[in-house]
Amino acid sequence: MMRASDIARAVADGSLLAVDALRASMERIERLDPALNCFTSLTEERAWREAAEIDARRARGEALPPLAGVPYAVKNLFDIEGEVTLAGGAVNRGNAPAARDAVLVERMRAAGAVLVGALNMDEHAYGFTTENSHFGPTRNPRDTTRSAGGSSGGSAAAVAAGMVPISLGSDTNGSIRVPASLCGIFGLKPTFGRLPRAGSFPFVHSLDHLGPFAANAQDLSLAYDALLDAPRSSRIEQGIAHGLRVAVLGGWFEEWASGAACEAVAQVSHALGATRKLRLAGAEKARAAAFVITGAEGGALHRRRLIERYDEYEPLSRDRLIAGSLIPAGWVAQAQRVRRMVYEEALDLFEDIDLLIAPATPVPATPLGSEEMEINGRRVPTRASMGLLTQPISCIGLPVCAVPVWPAQAGGLPVGVQLIAPPWREDVCLAAARVLEAAGLCAAPPHPNPHRQTDEPFPLSHHA
Repeated sequence: MMRASDIARAVADGSLLAVDALRASMERIERLDPALNCFTSLTEERAWREAAEIDARRARGEALPPLAGVPYAVKNLFDIEGEVTLAGGAVNRGNAPAARDAVLVERMRAAGAVLVGALNMDEHAYGFTTENSHFGPTRNPRDTTRSAGGSSGGSAAAVAAGMVPISLGSDTNGSIRVPASLCGIFGLKPTFGRLPRAGSFPFVHSLDHLGPFAANAQDLSLAYDALLDAPRSSRIEQGIAHGLRVAVLGGWFEEWASGAACEAVAQVSHALGATRKLRLAGAEKARAAAFVITGAEGGALHRRRLIERYDEYEPLSRDRLIAGSLIPAGWVAQAQRVRRMVYEEALDLFEDIDLLIAPATPVPATPLGSEEMEINGRRVPTRASMGLLTQPISCIGLPVCAVPVWPAQAGGLPVGVQLIAPPWREDVCLAAARVLEAAGLCAAPPHPNPHRQTDEPFPLSHHA
């Protein structure tokens, strides 16, 4: 699959038809998705219609929008007109089809992108592995025995496998950054509140973010521009890329990082010229606050249907939602106070720093079915712990770009690094991502072999 920027340029100059770009995407989906299980549905009729409209506009001599003819797909919690919004849940299958597209889907269409389908996810976005018992697990294109991460696993794996150059996902506690890290691609979690969530199935009102995935930094910026509906000049990013004041987050972010994750951070730190190490003292408290807020708001959202249709929920997520619905209101209020306290602490760090660096996941991708993983001699539950390093940041709503690194200690697998910027400064983390990509450090290798298997780089436990 070509880069999104190359597809749009070729469609605009007439050297490529949008229908041919779509055909290449559909053929790759047909060939690879049976092994990976990224898609829960294809929007073929709509896609062919949208591609034909782009070609007709080109034939009439009209100026084309910036993503003209670029195939993309969305996590199945985005409303697609005429389709049932599943949000990974079998309980939603009987819902009425969406009456209109989600706002961000509308913006992608206005930018000329062609929607090819909806992507697999953890049920109701409550998970980090996309091992969905209703729709099956999504497999990692870098090694199909391993998890693609979650909850936007289908979104990341589809891009990593080259089925689409861009996809959309959501991030509540790390659900863009975790799968981007494990699949070896780029992902952006914008500032909390930056992009509208209208037309997306909610999980946690206080923490939900929406954002894009791409196989390279330029495409990620193009997708973000389309979603923002306010195009920026890439010269802005290029201009701020020089002279950035960069620091590494230590403390919690070292304590829960494996050797491979620390190696990835060290490589990025060196490339960006980071000379300082700082601590976000409230990181552990922010993660605890995120757990409380997630459980309480998610549980409240699903409580009625859990009472009426208990058996239609996955056992793991339904038990956590039930427990969350019983959290006392005083705990939630205190969690929100902690959230504000840690946010203000982070703002203090940015007084003389432009960018913070931290690992995106504690370890590389774990085998599917892993119940536990080991981090620096401590065994922790896999599903709850892949967000150890992302939850503190999403809890306080900072913009983050996850970039892929391939450290030697990861045994041929990627590990992502978080580029964390001050509020509303997505341009800073995107600029840093471009610098790292240009330096050859951060890259998503094209056309991975979906049948490749690696040696285990760290001890793991499995289901029987």
